[in-house]
Amino acid sequence: MQAMSPWVAGTNTELLVIGAHPDDIEIGCGGSLLRWVQEQRIARATWIVLSGAGDREAEARQSAAAFLSGVADVTVRTEGFQDGYFPYDGRAIKDVFEEVKATTTPDLILTHDREDRHQDHRLIGELTWQSFRDHLILEFEIPKFDGELGEPNTYVELPDWAQAQKVRLLHDMFPSQADRHWFSDETFAGLARLRGVECRSQTGYAEAFRSRKIVVS
Repeated sequence: MQAMSPWVAGTNTELLVIGAHPDDIEIGCGGSLLRWVQEQRIARATWIVLSGAGDREAEARQSAAAFLSGVADVTVRTEGFQDGYFPYDGRAIKDVFEEVKATTTPDLILTHDREDRHQDHRLIGELTWQSFRDHLILEFEIPKFDGELGEPNTYVELPDWAQAQKVRLLHDMFPSQADRHWFSDETFAGLARLRGVECRSQTGYAEAFRSRKIVVS
């Protein structure tokens, strides 16, 4: 397993972030990304979105650029797999993972929880662990109709500015989601506040992850 030291030290960290749909990454770990970029922890980032076409692809690419603004080496890859049908395209999606594995050497991977009740999210979490066996993986959470917010064991405190900027960028970057009843300031702030309480964040806000295996060297 990948030791934690490159990430904790914040020097020359190579990051891989994987989302099933446009806005998943930003909702799940956007505040953490903004904080780490501001702290100059990320030297290289690969950003993968498995579903997105037309306006949604444009939103995904625009958002990746906004959240990773300041990172010199960024690769963004979008695919066109159909929302809601990932388990039926599993073989082709796994091929994407194997291609990514051959071209990246991440110190830290951020991806979906492999116990997520959304079938697309769950498959991405499972395939991440199948393809990347020697890496530090943190699984983020997405609030949704299916419920299932779990019991995370890893927290990233969010400065006030990072929480505010995350919410602002979500609205600015994803106008196609504006009419969704859950896509609101209250949803994003409420979850961050709850996780902030759990980890006693000094600002009151945090993002939470599930870390299944960590080796400390």
